[in-house]
Amino acid sequence: MNGRVQTVEQVTKVVTSGPDPWIVVRNARKVDARGIEQDFWVIAHDGVIAATGCGDEALASVYCVFGIEDGAAGMPSGRKGLAEGEGHDKGDERAGIAMSTLRASDGAPVEVVDAAGRNLTPGYVDIHAHGAWGMSFDDGVEGIGTARAGHMMHGTTRQVLSLITNPMDVICDNLKTVRSQMDRRPDVLGAHLEGPFLALSRKGAHDPNCLKDPTDDSVDQLLEAGDGSIRQITIAPELPHGVSAIRRFAAAGVVPAVGHCDADYETARRGFESGAGIMTHMFNAMNGLHHREPGPIPAAVEDPRVTIELINDGFHVQNPVLKMALNFAPHRIAFVTDAMSATDCPDGPYKLGALDVTVKDGHARLVSNGAIAGSTLLLEKAVQRAITVLGISPADAVEAATLTPAHAFGFDRSNPVTGAPIGLLSPGYAADLLLSDPETWRVERVWCAGRIVR
Repeated sequence: MNGRVQTVEQVTKVVTSGPDPWIVVRNARKVDARGIEQDFWVIAHDGVIAATGCGDEALASVYCVFGIEDGAAGMPSGRKGLAEGEGHDKGDERAGIAMSTLRASDGAPVEVVDAAGRNLTPGYVDIHAHGAWGMSFDDGVEGIGTARAGHMMHGTTRQVLSLITNPMDVICDNLKTVRSQMDRRPDVLGAHLEGPFLALSRKGAHDPNCLKDPTDDSVDQLLEAGDGSIRQITIAPELPHGVSAIRRFAAAGVVPAVGHCDADYETARRGFESGAGIMTHMFNAMNGLHHREPGPIPAAVEDPRVTIELINDGFHVQNPVLKMALNFAPHRIAFVTDAMSATDCPDGPYKLGALDVTVKDGHARLVSNGAIAGSTLLLEKAVQRAITVLGISPADAVEAATLTPAHAFGFDRSNPVTGAPIGLLSPGYAADLLLSDPETWRVERVWCAGRIVR
């Protein structure tokens, strides 16, 4: 546990400092939404990808353009990523990743990493998760720092912090905390409010005593407290003020999501037409598909503007349905974790908000009624499962964990939250980089916004 405390401190220190001036990763197998390329290299400068290409000959010519000394002049570097091995088995050895240091014309160090054929992907983007490493994003600054470190060490470089249903004053206080962390941490993209505007019949693990109708006053209260930090809010559109609240949040720059609902097809469709751009964890906490009562799922699938969340753990949604869902809406499925505080922790008792949860065999359920209470999934595992269990192409699996979730909020283009776009390995995009094992897809090295984290 002491090792994790140290890791949290180190990750927080790194992400709240400036980016490394130069990063070079060469000899990689690039995998992103645009496809796969071998012998790939990337050069990043001040946190942004400056150039990409294939082959050492092309890399050498680009060194000249950027005023970087000849690669043959590199000297061994003793620098390593933070908290080596934390979050993985003790046998996780990365000594095979060779590193050297060159110099730019201004004297700045240029770290060069030889990927030796490893996968190089964009950093993973999780738009629906509640916590990890024993803490939740509702647990103040310490909770955010701890849970973010847990996900970061497994490759989730950016995250929308999901806040659980609570009394309105508690939600508002938690929003203010997220707002404060957005100002100092590039890995925190804002908040997702999963509640309190949910259907009682589809509440899942949310406190029924805190659920309410999204009246105008409630909408105003949250928008004021959020101060621009609310990225997403899940709303059951069939609530009396559900559709009008969707309109008001959308007008304020929030992306409403249809979920935790008992909506029929027409009501869900009105929600999407009124500005809802996301479906919250499709199949879970909603009425399912029926040939005479279609429900909300077909309304999301048929609307090309809607990003569809999917929990790919084989438990929330079983494999045959996962495969079917991935064919429903190509390029619009975003893998999410819905991860709660027990993520990357042993089985045992935990809390989800004020509710008691038991985790057994990695599955979280409420003590009171046995309802599923979030997951212990990591996006690293979701990508692994998609490729090695479901047989999804690597490019499509990576897209579902990178470009698609980024696109849901316009983060795949220049924007005031991330600055440089995220989700691709392309010039002008943020230097969010992962190296992973080419066979197992285990994440071995992590950069966030040009900062080496692991």
